[in-house]
Amino acid sequence: MKNLTTTLAGSLIAFAASLSAAQAEKLTFYCSAQEDWCQLMARSFEDATGIDVNMTRKSSGETFAQIRAESSNPKGDVWWGGTGDPHLQAAEEGLTMEYVSPMRDQLHDWAISQAESAGNKTIGIYSGALGYGYNSDLLAANSLPEPACWKDLLKPEYKGHVQMANPNSSGTAYTTLASMVQIFGEDDGFKFMKGLHSNINQYTKSGSAPIKAAGRGENTIGIVFMHDAVKQAVSGFPVKVVAPCEGTGYEIGSMSIIDGARNEEEAKKFYDWALSPEAQNLALEVNAFQVPSNKNAETSESAPDMSQIKLIDYDFKKYGSSDERKRLLQKWDEEVSVLPQ
Repeated sequence: MKNLTTTLAGSLIAFAASLSAAQAEKLTFYCSAQEDWCQLMARSFEDATGIDVNMTRKSSGETFAQIRAESSNPKGDVWWGGTGDPHLQAAEEGLTMEYVSPMRDQLHDWAISQAESAGNKTIGIYSGALGYGYNSDLLAANSLPEPACWKDLLKPEYKGHVQMANPNSSGTAYTTLASMVQIFGEDDGFKFMKGLHSNINQYTKSGSAPIKAAGRGENTIGIVFMHDAVKQAVSGFPVKVVAPCEGTGYEIGSMSIIDGARNEEEAKKFYDWALSPEAQNLALEVNAFQVPSNKNAETSESAPDMSQIKLIDYDFKKYGSSDERKRLLQKWDEEVSVLPQ
């Protein structure tokens, strides 16, 4: 009986140890890129490591709000993708943790600069320029001129033909708001947003939704990151991509480990893996046309050529700060969104 008890106790201890190990091998993954890319990243990491991934896809603004709401009891481990501004804000608010990956020496300078500006609490994983796309068939059917500049979108003939996301939920739309303020100055930037508002047919939750609607023929012009418009064009939809003549802002899509992550070691493994050229090359499988941060990763020939686009000197530190984001969003809520259309 004594031997049986000892054997049973040993078995229970071994079982408990194996169960504990099994429970440790999991990751809760918050993703703010396009759905098919998020799914591919989750499943590919599972295949590469055997770690079980629970993935949730939401826009950048929504994910930031969720991480903030969960801060007293974090449920997520790593946040990958979406515009860099909310990642910087999360770092400023202490919602994400410092981590220096051994992969850093393979990254472009702009990706490392993103990390350094946040005390190494985030890092750049891709970049992409803001712009818009339009459905050329709908444009012709409505006898509308081809837009080439931001200010073209204010013309009265485009009333009801323009769509963008809500900057409260979408990182793309917040980048648009912050870009207009930087291109035109704050007063004229908000005049632009008010004029644009009168031509908007819908504010979507997701940043890429306006150009998807244009691809389907449900909307004429969508303000998005240019790589999202390229995806629609490459998929065979009659979408033309525009780099606005005045110049434009851009994003540094980012990745952060959530402070207090329950599966911190697994989050670090994902972080390092996601910075590898192999992981970044997965973008090509889902027609994601951003410029990857790893110097050895491949950039699609269809991707917008950043060197040929008039990019502004986007102030990530200022517009990625929590106070500035709150101030601009409140001003947009109070002065733009309430206007009649």
